[in-house]
Amino acid sequence: MASSPVLTTRVLLVCAAIGVATGILGGIAGLITPVVIAAAPYLYGLVLGSHVLPGIIAQEVLRRPFVALVTHVFAALISSAFNPAWTLRFIGTALLFGAIQEGIAALTRYRSWGPWRFFISAGVIGVIVAVVVFFAVDLGTFAPWLQISYLVIAVLGPIAWTAAGLAIGASLSRAGVARR
Repeated sequence: MASSPVLTTRVLLVCAAIGVATGILGGIAGLITPVVIAAAPYLYGLVLGSHVLPGIIAQEVLRRPFVALVTHVFAALISSAFNPAWTLRFIGTALLFGAIQEGIAALTRYRSWGPWRFFISAGVIGVIVAVVVFFAVDLGTFAPWLQISYLVIAVLGPIAWTAAGLAIGASLSRAGVARR
């Protein structure tokens, strides 16, 4: 007896739909990034944190292997339409965030879907965002209170977006998106 494929057509269509919706948000985040970095760089972690949504929503709705990564790639392609010059950044972020979300899920063998698991991946992503962007915006040149604010917001941004993604995913599940 042959096993069923992990990524069926139905699963891919749900991933694509979530990817389009979150890709539009990611595109908007990409458009406002230069303004945020110029006007309030300590908020950049909150903007960048929005890129956790594709994988969080997909995993909450579908609870299957690889859906975070696939949905992130769809979202990155949509986001790239808003700013083609940032295509590699969108795809790189998608692969990194998707891999972290898939990695945490794989550690539980895709059997544990409690909120704690999603928040662990968000915390890991938040720390990475904080470190990488700290150097990208040269935050070391800012006042200490601004540096601390930035680090706190950079870590909490993905966590806040994860909470929003879990709520959206739960609503989509209640609406029947995940019905078999």
